[in-house]
Amino acid sequence: MRLLLAAILAFGVALPASAECYADYKAKQDSPLRLHYGVAQISDGACGNKGAAKGELAPRLAADGWTLLTVLSTFGPEGLGERKASAGEYFLRY
Repeated sequence: MRLLLAAILAFGVALPASAECYADYKAKQDSPLRLHYGVAQISDGACGNKGAAKGELAPRLAADGWTLLTVLSTFGPEGLGERKASAGEYFLRY
């Protein structure tokens, strides 16, 4: 039993920590035209890949009637502070 517990703990320690990843984007609504800039959390697999980030964000935004225009960048938690004020109410909303 102790050997099994030690093996489980060793395996758990060897797993990499899940990194946080975010994307900043621009979106629009028509009739009347509305635009917004936002920041959203995305999966680790989409980090560094704007196409994958777009695939994740487009359906989330579409559910509220927004059309994703572009993913500007993907970044880690270190980039959140500088984008928070610009994103306003769309900071981590989607």
